[in-house]
Amino acid sequence: AEYWLGTHHSAPSVIEEKNISLQEWIEQNPEKILGENVYHQFQGLPYLFKVLDVKDMLSIQVHPTKEEAIKGFEKETAAGVLMNAPNRNYKDKNHKPEVMIALSEFWLLHGFKSNTAIEKTLEEYVELSVFLPLFKNEGLKNLYKLYMEISQEEVDTILIPLVQKSISKKEKNAITKFNPEWWIAKLYEGKNNLKNIDRGIFSIFLFNILQLQKGEAIFQDAGVPHAYLEGQNVELMANSDNVLRGGLTPKYVDVPELMKHILFENKEPAFIFPEKFGSEKIYNCPVDDFSISTITLQAGEKYYAQTTSLEILLITEGAIIIEGMENKVFKQGDAFAIIANTEYWFIATGNTTLYKAFVPFKN
Repeated sequence: AEYWLGTHHSAPSVIEEKNISLQEWIEQNPEKILGENVYHQFQGLPYLFKVLDVKDMLSIQVHPTKEEAIKGFEKETAAGVLMNAPNRNYKDKNHKPEVMIALSEFWLLHGFKSNTAIEKTLEEYVELSVFLPLFKNEGLKNLYKLYMEISQEEVDTILIPLVQKSISKKEKNAITKFNPEWWIAKLYEGKNNLKNIDRGIFSIFLFNILQLQKGEAIFQDAGVPHAYLEGQNVELMANSDNVLRGGLTPKYVDVPELMKHILFENKEPAFIFPEKFGSEKIYNCPVDDFSISTITLQAGEKYYAQTTSLEILLITEGAIIIEGMENKVFKQGDAFAIIANTEYWFIATGNTTLYKAFVPFKN
C-alpha cells in the first residue's frame, strides 16, 4: 500500500477544504505558496512525499539522472508511447533521487555487494557456480547482463532447484532474512507449480541485503539499484515517477534501458544520519529538491517554525492543535500544508510524531 502527498499527475493530492488539487491550489499564487526561490528554481513543487507499507516485496528499480530523464521522456513521446502504456519508462522529465526513513524494522536490497562477497556467493551455491568464470574474467556488468538476457527456459533450469531448496530451508528455520534464500522462499512458498521463475532472483544474490531499524534512513541516488522487501517507511523524493525495473515484478522490464542507467559500482550504503535541534531531527540529503525531518513531542509540548518553502507535514502518531488556525486539530494519519514565509506553531495533545517535507533553504 502507498500513500502519496504531492502534485505528481500519477496520484495528485487534494486540498480538502477547497476541494481542488494541490497543483491547482499552488497555481493560484505559485511564488507566494512555494516561496520565490523555490518557484524560480523548480517552477513547481519539487518533491513527492510517500508512506509505504511493504508486505509483498516490491520490484527492483533504478532511477535515471535528470539529463537522461529528459532524453528518455522526449524519445518515448516522439515514438508515440502512451503515458499509461505498460512499456512506458519515462512518465516525466525529472530525476528521482530518494530518501527513506524506516517506520518499523525495514528490509531492502540496495546496491551491489563487493566483488569479494559476490565471488564468495557464486562459490557457495552450486546452481550459481557455473557463472564464476564469467564473473572473474569479464566482471560484474557482463554477469548481470547475462542474467537479464538468458532465456526463460535457462532461468527455470538454474533457479527452480534453488527455489525448492530455499523453501525447504525456510520451513526448517535454517536461514535468516540476511540470507537471499529467505526472500526467494517468501516469494514462492505455497506455490505448487514452479515455472517462469523471476530472473530478478539472481540480483538478490548480487545486492546488499540491509536491515534498518525505526528512525534509520538511507539515500538512493540515480543509478543505484534497490528494492523494498518488507516493512513500513516514509519516503521523500524528487517529483517524479520514472522507474526502470530490474525484476521481482510481472511488470515491463526494459533490459537495454536498464543497462544504460544502472551503476555497476560496489558502494557502501548511503545512510543519512540526522542532526538534532530540540524536538526535531533533520535528515539533510545531497540534493536541492528536498529535505525531511521528524518532530517528536510529548503531551503539552509546543513546536514553532518559520517556513522558507511550502511544507507538508504528516502525523504518524498522536495529535496536535495548530494555534492561530481556529485551533485546528490534526490527528494520526492527517497531512497538512503550510505555505512559504509563514510563522506557525502547534501544541501536542499527547505523545506525537510528525514527518515534515520541505525544500532546503539556499542563500
